[in-house]
Amino acid sequence: MFLQRIGNNGIRLGTLFDRAAARHPANFVVLDHDLDIAPHLGRRASLTELADLVADFASRLWSVGARPGDHVVVHKSDGFDISLLACAVARIGAIPVLLSPKLEGETVAELLRRVGQPYLVTDQAKLDSSLPAEVFELSRRVLLTSGEYEGATPFASLADVRRVPAVTMPPDHPTLVTHTSGTTGTPKLAVHTGRSFQARYRPQGTVVSLGVRRSEPVAVHVSFVHSRMFTAMPISILQGHPLIILKDDEPETVGDLFTQVPPGFIEAHPNTFLRWEVLADDPRRPLAQVKFFSSTFDAIHPRTVNTMLKASARKRPKFVQAYGQSEVGPIAGRTYSLKDGADFNGRCVGAPFPGMTGVRVVSRDGRTPTKQNPGYIEVRSDGRIVTYLAEHPRWEKQVNDGWWRMGDVGYRTKWGCLHLLDREVDEIPGVESTLELEDKLFTRLPELVEVIIIPGEGGTAVPVVCTRDDAPLDEIAWKSAVVDLPPLAEPVQLRLDELPQTATTKIKRLELARTLQS
Repeated sequence: MFLQRIGNNGIRLGTLFDRAAARHPANFVVLDHDLDIAPHLGRRASLTELADLVADFASRLWSVGARPGDHVVVHKSDGFDISLLACAVARIGAIPVLLSPKLEGETVAELLRRVGQPYLVTDQAKLDSSLPAEVFELSRRVLLTSGEYEGATPFASLADVRRVPAVTMPPDHPTLVTHTSGTTGTPKLAVHTGRSFQARYRPQGTVVSLGVRRSEPVAVHVSFVHSRMFTAMPISILQGHPLIILKDDEPETVGDLFTQVPPGFIEAHPNTFLRWEVLADDPRRPLAQVKFFSSTFDAIHPRTVNTMLKASARKRPKFVQAYGQSEVGPIAGRTYSLKDGADFNGRCVGAPFPGMTGVRVVSRDGRTPTKQNPGYIEVRSDGRIVTYLAEHPRWEKQVNDGWWRMGDVGYRTKWGCLHLLDREVDEIPGVESTLELEDKLFTRLPELVEVIIIPGEGGTAVPVVCTRDDAPLDEIAWKSAVVDLPPLAEPVQLRLDELPQTATTKIKRLELARTLQS
């Protein structure tokens, strides 16, 4: 798309912190955790210190033989150093492959096999607890960010190696490999280039630059292995915003930090904002200075949006909701304000970004797609990945004359607004939209912290619910809430930690359905 192509020379992750530090040398990053690779930096580091850290670990990787074009898998205990290590790998022209700390050891082994003898960056904790012994056979070399393990090389033993200059790779060369959510099986490995990343940076960067003053901190709580981190992070530090990086989304911890360093912009997962609803009642008002809330990962419920906006003391705060996917980046978006109330139509995900992205809805039966007869959602963007690593035919199946099949169904209104109803695999006969039903239940039952509607035996729609503090579900309130909804089975109440989740806190609906039916 033409606005994504103007001056697009690639995102250049390897020198990201160098360039940010050169522009804003006094700027800093605030953390809620220590870095495994540099605990001495503490919880606040300057961009200059982080640029030096990236250059240091890039040189350590070079010293063990990693070279341009090599794959380096990073699978370690959770922390921001995952993202910094990705920048270090890219700095020497190698290709970082980021695997979530939440992945099971056998899945990691399968993905290592798919990559084909990469370098593996991990830690003693992962090798002790979850990774199978075969990862040593599947890797060219195993490097440790912390601890010791027989057969592995600690990064600490490589300190003081000779520094090497940054390697510049062509913008169409792979710059990062992330994985899909894995909600429907083994994750796919999505290959991004420098140019595709810069293309998806554009619409998001525009929103932040127009809406938030440079002095205002940007807070980010997203998976450190997700592609969104590698647009949110550059947007913040290149534009000069202090950056708050959160590993933990515990409301009490977040409330403490936001009280000390109040953010003006927050990017987080939908389920994270759901957990933070309690912060709206915190007497310290930790969300009072937020001008923009933003989420791009999954459906977010109107109740949560309204609660966040009410917690802000800013004039006309906005909630920015973007519709997208790991494979293509943000495609469409809309903003919400307090005037939308707590019961707006959450299925409306907005319109494409002019000059940057395109959307069409393809009929499944020859008739015009409508709410009652939704079609396949397909999109265009220069931010689209170039392949699935070692699975190119699978990538090709989702491309139709340049249009990318999202795996979702919906329709567009006469005004061009896109309405997302369901994932194709989550449709239930007789239910127009499980997501819409979930929105209504959230709005009607404030005690819910999660509700997922999944198919049960015989095609019934089964609501799985979680309540605040695991309090028993109020049966009378439930019956009142569902009286005008399509027929639902009796609710199944679980604890939130019993629900299978992806790295971005999406609920694995198919896995949940299989578990309940077994």
